[in-house]
Amino acid sequence: MSLSQGRQYLAIPGPSVIPDRVLQAMNQPCPNIYDGDLIELTHSLAPDLKHVAQTKGNVAIYIANGHGAWEAAVSNVLAPDDTVLVLATGRFCIGWGEMAQNLGVNVETLDFGTHDTINLEVVRDHLRADKNGRIKAVMAVHVDTSTSIRNDISELRSVISDTGHGALLMVDCIASLGCDEFLMDDWGVDIMVSACQKGLMTPPALSFVYFSDHAASARNKMERVSSYWDWNPRTNPNLFYEYFCGTAPTQHLLGLREALDMINEEGLPHIWERHKVLAKAVWASCETWAQSGPLKLNVSDENLRSKAVTALSIGAPNGMQLRKWTENEAGLTLGIGLGMNTLEDPKAEGSFRIGHMGHVNAQMIMGALGSVQAGLIALDIPHGVGGLDAAAQVLANSGKPY
Repeated sequence: MSLSQGRQYLAIPGPSVIPDRVLQAMNQPCPNIYDGDLIELTHSLAPDLKHVAQTKGNVAIYIANGHGAWEAAVSNVLAPDDTVLVLATGRFCIGWGEMAQNLGVNVETLDFGTHDTINLEVVRDHLRADKNGRIKAVMAVHVDTSTSIRNDISELRSVISDTGHGALLMVDCIASLGCDEFLMDDWGVDIMVSACQKGLMTPPALSFVYFSDHAASARNKMERVSSYWDWNPRTNPNLFYEYFCGTAPTQHLLGLREALDMINEEGLPHIWERHKVLAKAVWASCETWAQSGPLKLNVSDENLRSKAVTALSIGAPNGMQLRKWTENEAGLTLGIGLGMNTLEDPKAEGSFRIGHMGHVNAQMIMGALGSVQAGLIALDIPHGVGGLDAAAQVLANSGKPY
């Protein structure tokens, strides 16, 4: 019999679980979009959005998903026939490069596969070989949602600076902002893109482009930027509607304001540490299950793993069957093996992901892991014994005595 009745748990790497406080903040009549509280609320968002990214730079809000933020970032600083260097560690930086290519930008890709981080020495050599400054920007993903690889953005900036190359550093933080530590100014990032539906705990529909003064200067040298994607009026509006190039996304702004309040109440250091501990609990279970059977973590070195999502392989069709079992029998939705297709597994039916980002706590993680373990048992998938005990030990060790 199915035991999936009750509140469903969406343990995918975004959209993440939406807090009741955010849903309640959104559940009110549409406010006045010409005057009053909504205008003041919107003015209040930028300082707190900047705080989450640890920047004193600029942030533009778009009514779009993360792909919209990708296009906005490209449109403001790259023109047709410019060249961008894409550093791929999974599906998402490749996708960002494809979007740039569709806008007429020349794309050079260094693909480091689906198990490894960016090879900084390869990047160093590539930039040094660019004697004429052909490359206008370098694109990287802080955390690739498909592979759960976390790249060292600070070191990447050091490599770019050491070579004396003038390329802009553009970073995708859609899966990591508000989960993994990210220090935009300290790490020398010129442009960062993110979205509201992961660490920022708001239903999908808003995305953000952060940019430094250096990137702003590059924008102002562009011959043309489309009216909708242009970040200048969005960051320096003369009239309120210019924040959004039209009607404000009213209910989403109300929800985002509440989510940012929750982030401020908890504090970024605690948020980063909470995600670290919960991720370690997930890894402990998975490493224990992997001691016997086909389960493998996609990233072997825990120092290179995302704190927000864990990508796993378990052999086809086990991944697909496990996802179906946990959803239909336990009410737990796991992430698909996005971008993990191989010749042996063309539909990525042997891969899945566990999202542990945003509004999650210890009992939610233990419930998700318990459901996964139940699925392994029900489906007769070989696995090591003691996965839940390993996670429980991590959580127990993280607590303070009362």
